[in-house]
Amino acid sequence: MLYRILVYIHVSSVILSIGPFFILLPIVKKLHSSREQEMNAYLITFQSVVRLAKHTGHVLVITGILLVMCGPWTWTTPWIIMTLIFLFCSLFFLARAFSPTLRKYKEEGQNKKELATKLERSIWIYIILLMTMLWFMVGKPTFW
Repeated sequence: MLYRILVYIHVSSVILSIGPFFILLPIVKKLHSSREQEMNAYLITFQSVVRLAKHTGHVLVITGILLVMCGPWTWTTPWIIMTLIFLFCSLFFLARAFSPTLRKYKEEGQNKKELATKLERSIWIYIILLMTMLWFMVGKPTFW
């Protein structure tokens, strides 16, 4: 029963960490042509999604550790190792991709269209990283 509850919490946190980034895709397109007041509202939404992803990431890591400890899998299982590799990549990417770019919006002389393009590219890279981790956890491929 504990294992099932942990799986449920783990899956829920995956949904909360990936889903909002799809919502950001139309918002980032609006950043290209928005005025200052609209832009601030979009940027606040963007920052909230990044903050949500960070917190749900904590839940993901904790429940993931507990699932390995309680479940039939070991730390040397190939799909777990690959998930951990992608996890560390996504953590590094999340820290470097969004917050510094969002801060640049407040600086004078920044090209807002370039920043919006960079954010859009970062969203897609992050989604691909997370979806790859999801594939490892659901598909449980054997690499060696």
